Amino acid sequence: MVNIIEAIQDSNLLGGVFKKLDTWCSWIVALKAIFALPLSEEDLILYQKCTGRQIVPQKPFKEVYFVVGRRGGKSFICAIIAVFLAIFKDFSPYLAPGERGTIMIVAVDRKQAGIILRYIRAMLFFPLFRKYIENVKQEEIELTNKINISVHTCSFRAVRGYTIVAAILEESAFWRVEGANPDHEIYTALKPAMMTIPESLLLSISTPYSKQGLLWENYREFFGTEDEEVLVWQASSLLMNPSLSTKMIEKQRAKDPQAAKAEWDGEFREDLEQFLSLEIVERCVIPGRVELPYLDKFSYSGFCDPSGGGADNFTLSIGHQEDEKMIQDLLRATKGDPYQIVKEYAGILKKYHINEVSGDRYAAAWVSEAFQRAGINYQPSEFNKSEIYLEALPFLNAGMTELLDSRELVKELIQLERRRGSSGKDIIDHPKSIGGGVPHDDRANATCGMVVLCQGGGAGPGLFFAGGRG
Repeated sequence: MVNIIEAIQDSNLLGGVFKKLDTWCSWIVALKAIFALPLSEEDLILYQKCTGRQIVPQKPFKEVYFVVGRRGGKSFICAIIAVFLAIFKDFSPYLAPGERGTIMIVAVDRKQAGIILRYIRAMLFFPLFRKYIENVKQEEIELTNKINISVHTCSFRAVRGYTIVAAILEESAFWRVEGANPDHEIYTALKPAMMTIPESLLLSISTPYSKQGLLWENYREFFGTEDEEVLVWQASSLLMNPSLSTKMIEKQRAKDPQAAKAEWDGEFREDLEQFLSLEIVERCVIPGRVELPYLDKFSYSGFCDPSGGGADNFTLSIGHQEDEKMIQDLLRATKGDPYQIVKEYAGILKKYHINEVSGDRYAAAWVSEAFQRAGINYQPSEFNKSEIYLEALPFLNAGMTELLDSRELVKELIQLERRRGSSGKDIIDHPKSIGGGVPHDDRANATCGMVVLCQGGGAGPGLFFAGGRG
């Protein structure tokens, strides 16, 4: 049986897809390590450097976590591994009659998944592999040997119901787009689906980001250990892809040294921390409560995060103070014509007897004019977005807030990151993303603004506050 290195070195097999094989030397050593193939003395030096280990692998690993900088060749290597396993590994002894094994590639979004699938399609249409193709679908390729290669976005629901011979988790450090802990949820869903395949492989491969999530936790636990089943490999972009421009990387480093450590050096960022934990947010959420009606015994406050009609939602949160607690009564998030949304929100505000609006200076002129025409006064706010989050934090931490049961709101709140700005002040914002997806914090911003108002900050109790782009 041909091993993966022999397949790569043969131009009639996988070697034919490499433009310059000599620039992939570090990845070849990494692949040798995954599949426990012999390492030369030179290979061993690189292996020890990138894993912190000393002992040569004696058997293939069950789980592998690659922490590698941007443009290091990760997506291409994912495709190579997927095609090798699909064509050269025989999983038929573990499959029941009529059962098909799946090599599942889970990516941060459909754009990233599409990149990998294009690589795989191109490889499978090589002359020696084409005979294995039975059917090609938009997001799945069925092979004649009872193996399917499929791509999925990072939703734990999408990965259930399969017999999985291999799972490749692409850019898993950036999976905070589906659920509270999507990487943990997907891992939990995948492992039972791999239990009947003794030679199954779970491979997580990503640029590092903040010190949280599945990738970081496995790095912290297994990097530098001699565990027989779990391997962690950490390397810079240049080490894995020496064809990159050092001049370009240094230019990026000069712009943002902290970001460069993660994106090009393959190191987890030291300057980021999670602003709110899942435990704190869930303690504030009242299960099953989606909205509360107006009651004349309370004085209500509102907070709105305006949007000019782009990708962001135009959000509104209304709440009141009851005893020492801030109660969220209503949360709206709407896309579309901002002037029509203002009219809709003005009607809602009037139902809660709110007649004065305050907000930051984001598009202040049109916001003020639109609300004025709808019968609501508007005043600019003294707070920016980061200040709003910091003002709301004590009330969330102390459990002095009751939030509506909104999955999207919980997701946005726990995604918030805290970093030190160049001025020395803390900056609170949503995380960056890759692959075309951009996380939002519109609901989180509106909700935290409501909390601040209900306890008497900002524009004062009983006013409507339109927050926004700090």
